[in-house]
Amino acid sequence: MEEAMTWIRTEHTRYSTGGMVCSVDHLASGAGVELLAAGGNAVDAAVGTSAVLAVTTQFMCGMGGDLWALVHVPGQSEPIALNASGWAGVGADAAAMRAEGLTEMPFRGDLRSSPVPGCVDGWVALHERFGQLSLSDVLEPGRRLAADGFVVTPMLGGAAPLVAGVAGAEDFEVDGASVVAGQTMTRPGLARSLAAIGAQGRSAWYEGEFGDGLIRKGDGLFDDGDLAHVHAEWVEPTSVEAWGQTLWTTPPNSQGYLSLASAGIAAGLDLPEDPKDPRFAHFLVEASKQAAFDRRDSLFDGADGAGLVAEARLAPRRARIGEQALEVRSPRSDGGTIYLCTTDANGMGVSLIQSNAAGFGVHLGVPEVGVLLHNRGVGFNLIEGHPAELRPGMRPPSTLSPALATNSDGTLRTVFGCMGGDTQPQIVLQMAARRFHSRQDVGKLITAPRFAITTSADRGFDVWSTPDPLIVALEEGSPWAADLAERGHVVEERRWGTGFGHAHMIDVVDGHYEGAADPRALTGAAIGR
Repeated sequence: MEEAMTWIRTEHTRYSTGGMVCSVDHLASGAGVELLAAGGNAVDAAVGTSAVLAVTTQFMCGMGGDLWALVHVPGQSEPIALNASGWAGVGADAAAMRAEGLTEMPFRGDLRSSPVPGCVDGWVALHERFGQLSLSDVLEPGRRLAADGFVVTPMLGGAAPLVAGVAGAEDFEVDGASVVAGQTMTRPGLARSLAAIGAQGRSAWYEGEFGDGLIRKGDGLFDDGDLAHVHAEWVEPTSVEAWGQTLWTTPPNSQGYLSLASAGIAAGLDLPEDPKDPRFAHFLVEASKQAAFDRRDSLFDGADGAGLVAEARLAPRRARIGEQALEVRSPRSDGGTIYLCTTDANGMGVSLIQSNAAGFGVHLGVPEVGVLLHNRGVGFNLIEGHPAELRPGMRPPSTLSPALATNSDGTLRTVFGCMGGDTQPQIVLQMAARRFHSRQDVGKLITAPRFAITTSADRGFDVWSTPDPLIVALEEGSPWAADLAERGHVVEERRWGTGFGHAHMIDVVDGHYEGAADPRALTGAAIGR
């Protein structure tokens, strides 16, 4: 058993000159490479990979969730950013929820925590602007797996009992029992929907079976206008300079600014080059805390992304960091996300993240198509007058934060990112520091032990909105525990594995690609051509 665990923890860098796909599922990565081989570009591969994941990996993502993406186009120095996160429906009413005695958004079992899903709008927007193959061809690998069947993975088999008996989750049962690893399952509703979207575009989804079913299920929470509105918007990316690279992410309502703010803070510190040096972890932990302690009041739909990473804001935060841990407080994970990245032979790169929020989302579904809905609305709050208060037509603060790096001449350097709720920016920071500052091999940095800042009651979305003391969770195998404790951090060692995210990276080195998929996902794959 120990030998098996050692093997699982080893992820070798993969190399390619003709494009690469990294994702949490080898079937999805394979489908993306299949689309590259058919003449598609990195966007075709990204959308096709995402569609397969919506079929095989709905405990983490799906067509009932949101999507964000960064696209690097060869010859353009600035990537193009897409916000495909949906807004709260016309019936959203924070005052009514307060009158019921609620003080925060319900985590599960309440459709009011589920905004309109933006995933399909994201697929269509990416394809319309950049796709080379037909949308039908791009979605075909996902449709084929949904119709013909695929083998249940250990992670899916372990998660399926969570939605036993939920209307809309019938696909996850065979003969009245939850599916288990090794069984073959089909997704007939998704197969039908993917075929229709491929032929007719967004209207087949938002104005078809899914939209009709969502309006009925919402019983006044959504109307035709909510579904007619296109929940995909091209937005200005946010950037910061760190370790000789320009780091890019998506702007608010994404929390991606935390990745950049913490990198901007850390790059100005005396960060050791050796990641095994305990000061490496200490400074990155402190940079993460200084970037994020006021996240609740700083992140909302319409917040100024550039202002949140401006040096004038970061410099005083950097100046607070010393050799000992600082106590910070907010002013007052069963992960449900996938990250994937793709590149092609022409130098296009895509960094894409797609999510249910928590695992299987709100645990409510649209039975007509067999899709479970996200609970991304937990990012809202019920504080009267707060900029992130639940309101119709507003997008909730989102943990989703894809990342991309460019060189000084504007060429693509890296597409990278991770799932993990509030820990996403922390993991992106660790990846960036290991690659750009310490120049660590891609496969080794993906496998290396991580830290995650959490609390005792954290559900993956509460770290920066609770008064509970912060805990620095360390993955087993990390060399930092004793030193961090001596510096005043509350340290807790945990098992190496999926609780520390699924991260992927593709880096451009001397004209070829070097990539790795996270072995914590067990079934992930980095595939080149």
